[in-house]
Amino acid sequence: MPAVATPQVAAAIPKVAAPTQGEPLRQIYIGEAAARTRAAVASTTPLYERLVQFWSNHFTVSIERPAVLAIAGAFEREAIRPHVTGKFHDLLRAVVMHPAMLLYLDNAQSIGPDSIAGRRRNKGINENLAREMLELHTLGVDGGYTQADVTAFARILTGWTLAHGPDGESGSFMFEPRMHEPGDKSLCGMTIRGGGQEEGEAMLAWLAIHPSTARFVATKLVRHFIADDPPRAAVDAVAAVFRSTGGDLAAVTRAVIGRPEAWDPPLTKMRSPNDLVIATLRALDNPPWEDKEIVRSMALLGQPVWAAPSPAGWPDRADSWLGPEALMRRLQWADIVARNAPRADATELAQATIGPAMGPATQAAIADAGNPRERMVMWLASREFERR
Repeated sequence: MPAVATPQVAAAIPKVAAPTQGEPLRQIYIGEAAARTRAAVASTTPLYERLVQFWSNHFTVSIERPAVLAIAGAFEREAIRPHVTGKFHDLLRAVVMHPAMLLYLDNAQSIGPDSIAGRRRNKGINENLAREMLELHTLGVDGGYTQADVTAFARILTGWTLAHGPDGESGSFMFEPRMHEPGDKSLCGMTIRGGGQEEGEAMLAWLAIHPSTARFVATKLVRHFIADDPPRAAVDAVAAVFRSTGGDLAAVTRAVIGRPEAWDPPLTKMRSPNDLVIATLRALDNPPWEDKEIVRSMALLGQPVWAAPSPAGWPDRADSWLGPEALMRRLQWADIVARNAPRADATELAQATIGPAMGPATQAAIADAGNPRERMVMWLASREFERR
């Protein structure tokens, strides 16, 4: 597949400040980003791959922070993938303790002002990880916490940092008592007795099974699998399973996909750029694209891998992907794919992928197209293929 000469392509391979290290880190990123896409394309368990990508987006780390560039793939592979059908608490703990999250949300440098290190260096806490853990990862913005709770949680998480030198494997998680804010902390109506790492462990265990967490997670899952505007009955049912199982994500997933709303009516969700690329490559039987072309495709369509613009991750609603520019990008990309798949039969592909859902207008558009390339564009750009 030839290179795509558009301004968006440059965003696929982020720049790194250090010129001596930039290219190796960029190559790691390209290889990791392409590998996760290939895994989804070739998987015999596509639901599992969708869960990996859902939870990776829920717990976003973004290469917009250069420190994350070379380890975003490791984060998804090490902290997310092993836990998507396990307990939410185990997933949450793995995420918070991973170097990518500690660096992305600045907790590796967070120092308690009254700690040994804080008194020596006149340093303070960083609230980013605590805030996003409460707002985006567990309780949700309406979960009942206050700014004072964010600050208290940030104090609890001081000392959750990365190892350097002889005290541990460099770059791995470690708890540093000299950075930890001493004393009791009060948040969400509780008193957390001063100690050490166990303060944070206790908070994660509490957050992982909180009713607000259950509802927040259920809402996001229902939005992803069922509808942009999650049906209340579905959210209630999924949240109840989350609570009754202590956050068993396998049971929660079964509850989501077992809802009748997930299957009737079909094609209610707009494919994100990531979904569109994966679906296309699966339909074309995993063509031999180079790693850079996979990465460039995601960038052209407006969703570079692991490059969400904020810790909130990529949006999961159709209106985020339906603007005029976004639709033009999809048409441009469909034409690129069609030009590079000259022997593919769009009529057969349409029957194999969207056949039962294909409306008369789409059938007519494909049949009336003047040549194989145009038929391919009509299939890829059809309303039915653009949705799932």
